[in-house]
Amino acid sequence: MAEGGRGSTDPTERDGGELSLGRHETPDERADRRWNELMQEIRVAQTGVQILFGFLLTVVFTPRFPQLTDTDRTIYVVTVSLGAAATGALIGPVPFHRVVAGRRIKPRAVSWASRLTFAGLVLLFLTLGSALLLVLRVATGATFVPWLVSGILVWYLLCWFALPMWVRGRHTADDQDR
Repeated sequence: MAEGGRGSTDPTERDGGELSLGRHETPDERADRRWNELMQEIRVAQTGVQILFGFLLTVVFTPRFPQLTDTDRTIYVVTVSLGAAATGALIGPVPFHRVVAGRRIKPRAVSWASRLTFAGLVLLFLTLGSALLLVLRVATGATFVPWLVSGILVWYLLCWFALPMWVRGRHTADDQDR
């Protein structure tokens, strides 16, 4: 204990000398921090999905588009639809925040924005898989393309979801999300 009986001045210790691994922040401070972190994460995904979606929109205007098979056109329609849905979900937290700002519900807004972001990442995953399938089918016509795309999607699953979930599962609740 520090002099004067007030407990430790070390922010990593609680009264009684017990270690605290968390931050000392109010619920509002935590919501602000989590919102800022989420916005930084979304910026990366938004940029990627917007560039991909923009390129997908131009494909229909290329001279080769009319030569696509019915299957490739179907894959294209699915890809553009997934890209549009991913774009909507990843941009969604911004207007969501704007609509609910000043209502003193930031912790709930952060939670909903996080869900939208996760949905957007899943849709981006599907968009990338579908776009790869279309491009590699048209570029090569090879029978191994579905296998190659499946391997890349497994890699995305490992990097984007499996590894973070594995790390998350290896830590106790006391260590999480501080």
